[in-house]
Parts: sequence; structure tokens; C-alpha cells
Amino acid sequence: TERPKPRSHGHGATCAAGAGCVPPPRSRRLRRCRAAGGCAGAHAASRGGGAAAAAAPLQSGRGNLPSGGNANCCANLYSFGYISLPAPTGNNLLNESMLEWSGSSCCFYATSRVDEDLFSELQSHNWRVIAVDNECGTKDSGVVNIGKLQELLITLSILKKKEMASSSVLMVGYAMKPSREEDFAKRGAFPLYPSENGLIFVPLSFELPLASQLKEVDIILHKMTDEIISIDPNCSISFPRGISFSAGMSEVIRFMEEHPDFCIVDPFKNISPLLDRLQIQEILVRLQELGSEGRPKLRAPHSLKVINFNGSELQKQLAEANLSFPLIVKPQVACGVADAHNMALVFQIEEFSNLSVPLPAILQEYIDHGSKIFKFYVIGDKVFHAVKNSMPNANLLKSSSGDEPLTFNSLKTLPVATKEQLLQNSVQDNKSLNIDVVEEAAKRLKESLGLTIFGFDVVVQEGSGDHVIVDLNYLPSFKEVPDSEAMPAFWDAIRQAYESKKGKVQT
Repeated sequence: TERPKPRSHGHGATCAAGAGCVPPPRSRRLRRCRAAGGCAGAHAASRGGGAAAAAAPLQSGRGNLPSGGNANCCANLYSFGYISLPAPTGNNLLNESMLEWSGSSCCFYATSRVDEDLFSELQSHNWRVIAVDNECGTKDSGVVNIGKLQELLITLSILKKKEMASSSVLMVGYAMKPSREEDFAKRGAFPLYPSENGLIFVPLSFELPLASQLKEVDIILHKMTDEIISIDPNCSISFPRGISFSAGMSEVIRFMEEHPDFCIVDPFKNISPLLDRLQIQEILVRLQELGSEGRPKLRAPHSLKVINFNGSELQKQLAEANLSFPLIVKPQVACGVADAHNMALVFQIEEFSNLSVPLPAILQEYIDHGSKIFKFYVIGDKVFHAVKNSMPNANLLKSSSGDEPLTFNSLKTLPVATKEQLLQNSVQDNKSLNIDVVEEAAKRLKESLGLTIFGFDVVVQEGSGDHVIVDLNYLPSFKEVPDSEAMPAFWDAIRQAYESKKGKVQT
């Protein structure tokens, strides 16, 4: 029953039914396995990190508990082990695996079929029984009843926290899109068993009443941009003005309005400036005072907001802003909508004709940076960075685009430099990153933004050596940081946010 450690996919889990599946979407969490063909005897058992569970199929087409690979995937993601079991027959109610696991600190058996003899035997061997969607009910007061399968994970978390009987154990309820949850969870970020610093993680389900879930958790972790329905591009983005959220996230927002002392990572109003590239620009401009003699200049890219691409008017605006070609064109809305990452590199004024980048837009100088970008991650008090290949210098991009603007999606089709271009750039310029300057900027940003976890990108301009911050975002994946460093920092950051909030409330 070791506490979970940062890991790769599959740590601490065993499965007799195979793996290789992906976790179901939040709307159908743990419900995608096939019906058992009327066989009410198929069972599954699971444990790990001090927790285990077993399952029998639900009846009457009401949906199924996880079986086979799907349950194994859930076990992998949430840091508990799993095996499939044959149906108990005759006097052989518990097989060898279940007897072996009974020595674990917390074992669970979930089923929709009442079997009082089996329940009694399980409880005598240190197993907790969870009855799921059980209309008949059971007289056994030791059985935990839940109405829907989606309640299973939070029920496991609640029971585990009660068993720990420690006020230092905190439950973190998180809300984000399934693909992001998978990316975090498969690295061991969201264990059901307490992390090294006493955090239990459980996904918040928008299919269940949120009020009952939120009263059980101590902290809310969220990626609110995953739940944005629309953003009004003609409205100055200032939370919540101009933003439409899903019904579930709207309920979380109302909960926080009614419970301002509750800990949330991070407050919505602190995140909202990062939805607007114009506001991001204003934030970054305030950092430019950090530059000093003998150190490289830290700055924001020179930029201009436009509401149309009218040629004659635009030419005048560019001259007044002292901007010259090439220019990178970005939507003002930075994230949360489908076209927020549709951009273009424009080399002359004529290329603005019929440009498909959404308006209003931000025009920024394109900075030659040797095809290297430095990705910084602020996780609580820790600052990490990684180096990644980036876009080639402008002359190389111009030769490949002809007389057309170069359009791309920065998340999917970013034109990254080739090996030959990278080699050419390394010979042309050898300006290096000044880590002290950027780490000082990271601390300033943390103070001014009031965020616990965020990231920003830095490029070093060829020739001048200027350090230019070209992007700023909330709750990045920080997948370039080794799990052994990232996960403890992640858990500590969340814990520190809670302690800080608690301290402010008490004073």
C-alpha cells in the first residue's frame, strides 16, 4: 500500500483482461464496457495505493461497471490496481487474489447484485462493499449504497479519506476536458490514494449534482478554458463579461461566488486576463523595467491591435506603431474557442487581403530567434524550463511561402525548423539564455497574476540578444519537465495554495 510516486502509464496495476484502451469521456466515465450477455457472475477486483475494488455487471441494460481493459485503464489513471475475477461458486466465495488483497489497508467490492453471504464474507476479510444502482437494496448497514456508477470514484475517495482519519489529508476535485485529464493522470498526477503531501484527487462529474460533490472536496483545481462555450470578440474580456461557460462550470462559478473563502486553483478573475492577447501584452510590457545594464533586455514583442485588415488604414497604423514586416497575426482571443490558435505570418501589406485570422487581431513583430524557444513553467515556488525547436527565421519562411501569407495553427501545424535550418541558425548566432533574468520575471509574474501554476514562452532575438516573452498561459501540461520533479512540485503548489488561503481566512 505504498503512496503513489510519479510514474509512467501502468504503474501499480495488474489486469487479467488486457489493456490498451483510453479512458472514457467525463460524460460516460467508467460506463463504456459491453454488457456481460446476461451473465450475472462476472466479477472484477482492484486495489493499489491502499485501495481496491471489485465489480459485477449491472442488470437490465442500465449500464455496466468497468470490466476488462476499460477498468484496467481507470486503475492505471487513478493509481489503483485491478484484476478480473471469475464468478464465485459454491463455498468458494473469495478466490486467492481477493484473500491476498484482504491484507491491504483499504479494499472495495462494487456490484449491482445483492449477495448477502458474499458481502458478509468480504467484510470479514477487510473488504468494503459498494452497491451500485441497486433497487432491491440490502439490509447490511456496512454496505455503502450509491445511485449511479459515476459516483464510484468520489465514493472511493471519501471512504479513503475517512479511513485515514487525518485532518491533514485534503481532497482535490478537478474539472478539465478528458484528454487533458488523461495527460495528467497517466503521469500519476491524480492519485486516489494520498500523494506524498496528503492530497487525494477526484474528478468532478458534471452529470452528478455538483453541490454534493463540492461539499466533500477541500480544493477545486480547474482548467476553466476547457468549459468555455463562446467568447464575444467584440466585448472587452473581463470575467465573467463576454464569456459563456458550460452549465457545469457555471455552477462551479456560482459556488465560488457564494463561498469566497473556498480554495480554488486558481481564481477565475486571476485567469481571465490570459484569455485576451491584448491584456497579456499589457502585462508583459510592465516587466520591461527588469532590464538593467550588463544584462539582456527583457521585453514584450512590439504589437498593435486591429479591428480590420483594411490596407490603407492598416498601413498608417503600422507606421504609427513603428511596426515593420514580417508580422505574425494572432486572434485577440487567446484560448477557449476553436480558432484562437489560427495565425498567419504576413510579409507584405497586400497579404492582408482575404486573411482568414479572426478579428479583432493582434499584429506582432516576428522575431528571428534561431528556431529555439524556451518554455518556462511556474509551479508554486518552483520554476522549470525546457528548450524546444521552433519556427525558422523569417527569410527561410519567406522562401517557402511564395507570395502568400503563411497560415498555421500554433497547436497543430506550427512550421518547425528542419534539421538543416537548425544547423544553419546555430552557426549564425550563438546568443544564449540568461536564466537569472527570466526567473526574476517569473517571480514578478507570479506576484502580479496571483496564479499558482502557469507557463510562458521566451525567445532570444538574434543580433540584439533581447529576451522576448511571446506567450503566457494558465495550467500548462509541463510535460517537458520530468515527472520525478514535476509531480511533487505540482502537489506542493496545490497544498501551498490551500494553506495560504486558509491562513488568510483565519486572519
